[in-house]
Amino acid sequence: MTECDRLGTCIFFNGRMENMPTVAALLKKQYCQGDFQGCARFRVAAKLGSTNVPGNLFPQDSATADRIVAGT
Repeated sequence: MTECDRLGTCIFFNGRMENMPTVAALLKKQYCQGDFQGCARFRVAAKLGSTNVPGNLFPQDSATADRIVAGT
């Protein structure tokens, strides 16, 4: 299994989720250490660059990622 190369610099997990370690661990396992290409944050960063990923975008928020990538 391949880990997401953005995990070490993902501001969502490195700061935002510190107060919710259980939820963070579950999301990391599912997305960062699993289906990272399905992560909304990864998808936006891959298409538009990491500076265009909103800090509050959750990994499972595909609908918002689709809107951001589409420019709407």
